[in-house]
Amino acid sequence: MLTQTTTRVLEPADLGAALAVLESAPVENAFVTARVRVAGLDPWRLGGEMWGWYTEGRLTSLCYSGANLVPICATPEAVRAFADRARRIGRRCSSIVGPAGPTGELWRLLEPAWGPARDVRAHQPLMVTEEPSATVAPDPLVRRVRKDEMDAIMPACVAMFTEEVGVSPMAGDGGLLYQARVAELVAAGRSFARIEDGRVVFKAEIGAATRQACQIQGVWVAPEHRGKGLSETGMAAVLQYALADVAPVVSLYVNDYNTPARAAYRRVGFRETGAFMSVLF
Repeated sequence: MLTQTTTRVLEPADLGAALAVLESAPVENAFVTARVRVAGLDPWRLGGEMWGWYTEGRLTSLCYSGANLVPICATPEAVRAFADRARRIGRRCSSIVGPAGPTGELWRLLEPAWGPARDVRAHQPLMVTEEPSATVAPDPLVRRVRKDEMDAIMPACVAMFTEEVGVSPMAGDGGLLYQARVAELVAAGRSFARIEDGRVVFKAEIGAATRQACQIQGVWVAPEHRGKGLSETGMAAVLQYALADVAPVVSLYVNDYNTPARAAYRRVGFRETGAFMSVLF
């Protein structure tokens, strides 16, 4: 047994202990928990390594190292250990993302070796609700996207991603991985849109889902339809689906400078409970 503080790459046999850490904070860890529930801890299936931090033989903190670097329930000591390991390996991720406190400290330690970043979003409010909207009626035209509507939903997804992240998801592999992810969400019934005359007016996805919580992502309204309240009624509709079919707690996180979006989500019924941080390369 490990008898001192240490960090190591977790193995499939560590799954139970890893899930216990992940599920101790089910809302903020929903993204990684969902991946681990499907893929386990085998790096090939998981799409990256899971690093564990042990204190007196007990697993207390995690860090997912794949396309994203994600500190999970990370204590200050664990963050320092994860930063040391990440620095030795070199940057392989396209972003660092997670709860603002640990992520900010992780970036502070890594920036001298990994910087500069393309963008640092230091405070992204985490918003949560457990109830359907009491004030905004759901848009009855928002529905699940069908598998035969990929040609309609993909341009909207690309536009949203490019607008939000600042680069096109079609770069590099021509968008194959991104299209596969969109198709996966459509097939799972977690892609929602209002489509008029073959064009997407509003869309959003439930990107991560566990038994305890799910996370809405990719909220987008076509530019020519903005300012009409469609983000509110659309979100009310997606929230209704999420609570009925997916999980008892629904969350999302949003850029702090996006004042209109934050106000719209509050009107739908979301409240701010914490903050995430994203470092984009």
